[in-house]
Amino acid sequence: MATEHLTKETFTEKVFNFEQNQDWKFEGKLPCIIDFYADWCGPCKMVAPILEDLSTEYAGKINIYKIDTEAEQELAGVFGIRSIPSMLFCPVDGQPQMAVGALPKDSLIQAIDDVLLKKNAN
Repeated sequence: MATEHLTKETFTEKVFNFEQNQDWKFEGKLPCIIDFYADWCGPCKMVAPILEDLSTEYAGKINIYKIDTEAEQELAGVFGIRSIPSMLFCPVDGQPQMAVGALPKDSLIQAIDDVLLKKNAN
C-alpha cells in the first residue's frame, strides 16, 4: 500500500472534519501520518521515498497520507503550515502532534512507535 494523496474532501472523511468539529475528532480507523509537502520542495523529495518504505513496513498498522500544500491551501491553513515538509502524527486517541522538517527514517520510526502505536507507553 503506497502513500495516498488527500484532498480536502477525502481529508474530512478519513482524518478530521474541521467544518463540523471545532475540537479535534479523528475520523480514521488506523493512526496516520500526514505529510504536508510541495513538488518544488527539496527536503520533501528526500522524505518521500522514506514515507513510501514506511507505508509498506507498517501496512495495516498505520496510514500515510500526503497533502500538496499548493493544491490544498485551505488544509495547509487549517493546520498553520508555514514550512514544509511538516508531518502531522494522528493517533486514534488523543491529540495530533506536528513535526516540522525532513526527519530521518529512524526519527520517523521512533515517532510512529511513540505517538501512533504507543509502544513505549506505560
